[in-house]
Amino acid sequence: MTSFNPAIITTSKTDSAFDDLTAALGDPRPHPTEEALIQLGRALMTELIDLVSGTALEDYQTTLGEALIGAFHSAAGRIERDADRARDVMRSLDRDFDGSEVLDVELQAAIAKARAGDAATQACELIRDAAADAWTVNTGEVWTAWRGSRRGSHLTAAQLEAKQALRAIRNRRSGEADPGGPVIAFRGAPTADTAADAGRIFDALNWARQEWPDMALATTGAKGSEKLAIKWAQQKGVTLILARADFETHGKAAPFRANDELIALEPTCCFTLVHSVDQERAHQRSFGPALNFGQKATESGLRIVPIRARAA
Repeated sequence: MTSFNPAIITTSKTDSAFDDLTAALGDPRPHPTEEALIQLGRALMTELIDLVSGTALEDYQTTLGEALIGAFHSAAGRIERDADRARDVMRSLDRDFDGSEVLDVELQAAIAKARAGDAATQACELIRDAAADAWTVNTGEVWTAWRGSRRGSHLTAAQLEAKQALRAIRNRRSGEADPGGPVIAFRGAPTADTAADAGRIFDALNWARQEWPDMALATTGAKGSEKLAIKWAQQKGVTLILARADFETHGKAAPFRANDELIALEPTCCFTLVHSVDQERAHQRSFGPALNFGQKATESGLRIVPIRARAA
């Protein structure tokens, strides 16, 4: 595997589709700008971290931080469902439209409600993603939605559930819409979270992205090395597919069931990092689920690339 240095990633300012959307609503009341919403998300998270840092609440900082981000994620989902219901009304009224003024007024009201809901949903997503970005900058941790999918923004990449990605792949084969490019899977040890590990993981993923520029990254979202891979995907704007281990349903077998979901995606390339490449952790045992994933990938005829320390 060719080695590449991790790139320094910056977010460039783009034209605001959100501001264009709100300008077209025709509401006499002003909307917050995209820039103001992003600033709000970052300020809320920064204030929270500054407040609890060094206090007795510091032990619960992760719970509080994730709860703040999750609140805006939940709000976006609720508003989006309201907008979808307005669209259902639109379709019903459009189907039964008889040209009467009464139905025309109701139809216009449903259209306005759906469009306003779309704008409010995007506003929540902008605040959420900015708060998540500030969370990562301040703590080094990455936030992922605990369930469901999430649209990407210029701050974060899209996130898909593994089951949703599998449905999309089946649709692709049946001639329906193609959801994207090849899937690159990664399974790594939780203890492989050092700077040396991050360098080798980023080298591998940067190489994969050069080989397959439209790639999506699939992982289970486990702590340690897989969180580092998620951070890379978010920084690069690469679509993320999460096959989470469901311990409530599968118990101790959950990590291996998650491996099955990754294999079912038929990834173009499978990376494994079975233990830290840091020499100070060389004595640690290999991570069983990563070994299992590599074995299953080999048995399925998939391309497997182990991530190892650089040659001396």
